[in-house]
Amino acid sequence: MNTNQNGKGTFGQFGGVYLPEGLAAILADLAANYQALREDPAFEEELRQLYRDYANRPSLLYHAAQFSKAVGGPKVYLKREDLNHTGAHKINNVIGQGLVARSLGKTKLIAETGAGQHGTATATIAAYLGMDCEIFMGARDIDAQKPNVYRMRALGATVTPVTQGLGTLKDAVDAALMVYAQQVDEAFYMLGSAVGPHPYPTMVRDFQQVIGEEIKEQILEAEGRLPTAVVACCGGGSNALGAFTAFIPDQEVEIVAVEPAGKGKLSGEHGLVLGTGVPEVLHGFKTLVLVDEQGELKMSYSAASGLDYPGVSPILSHLKEIGRLSLGEVTDQEAVNALLTLSRTEGIIPALESAHALAYLLQNPDRYGPDDVVVINLSGRGDKDVENVFENLLEGADQAEGAPVKA
Repeated sequence: MNTNQNGKGTFGQFGGVYLPEGLAAILADLAANYQALREDPAFEEELRQLYRDYANRPSLLYHAAQFSKAVGGPKVYLKREDLNHTGAHKINNVIGQGLVARSLGKTKLIAETGAGQHGTATATIAAYLGMDCEIFMGARDIDAQKPNVYRMRALGATVTPVTQGLGTLKDAVDAALMVYAQQVDEAFYMLGSAVGPHPYPTMVRDFQQVIGEEIKEQILEAEGRLPTAVVACCGGGSNALGAFTAFIPDQEVEIVAVEPAGKGKLSGEHGLVLGTGVPEVLHGFKTLVLVDEQGELKMSYSAASGLDYPGVSPILSHLKEIGRLSLGEVTDQEAVNALLTLSRTEGIIPALESAHALAYLLQNPDRYGPDDVVVINLSGRGDKDVENVFENLLEGADQAEGAPVKA
């Protein structure tokens, strides 16, 4: 099964470049330069050295014995991307794209961010490489993710609030792309997820797939076998593809993308793009997109800012279309309960995004048995979320203290 791009960045009917001629030509040059860099041993050597010495790779694969008991079924391992420098998987991608930007002679990095983890990682690599940095963040997300806003500013980045639209990730992408088009000579657009026009989905997948490569090596050492399933939360899809890509050829391994059901599928306030979306063009590429009854773009919703995007990676859209992908859906409250459960069973506070993947096992206790091994990509840590969880998302005081809760 081949999900690699074909030179045009298409994956089945998805992907490609749907942009004005000028921007399309710029991205064609970027694609050519990127391909040349990936064939350069010196680039690969520096990338791997920074993964090891700067990002703290390989990240641990941790047997979560107490969480496994709470789930009541399989043996659960957590891929600890939360232990990376900056606290999430995002650092893998920005190191790679940062080296690409430097090779092109760029002096400024422009990025969007939802939960703030990609913005923090971008500001980090900008500081390391001595570049200017501007991060666009929806006003709603700024309010919910204050710790990451302060971290970006501490690292020297300018954080530009986006008040247009609903002030969410989609609006931040719109604003960032507009400024990038005006500063393209000196700036590099650092896209954080495996979305957008070619070559971005390919680049992000390539720089994140180290996660799954490590999982495969580590689980074979720990268990002597491949896992039954690999589970990851899914917004745009960078952490999901990072975990899944190495396992796509292994048909015996189920790969499960868990999407945000928000306030409930029937409420209409959700981000179930893979589950309910239709093929459309968004932000210069074709993928599954949320639309309303009139066929117009529908805003997504999730309490987890990093999952609040109305589209998804074209690579994941293709994997769903060919039947290689299993889907899960988790509400805000189920994710909060999973966050608290992992915190109180393992002493590990996950990001609210990652908690969606944890909740999938809690809500499906009979899907896997005691002989099954399930790996969850713990894509980030929850420092950024605890204030929002306790101030805004707990339904009752009984959940704020005491024993673990189950979704």
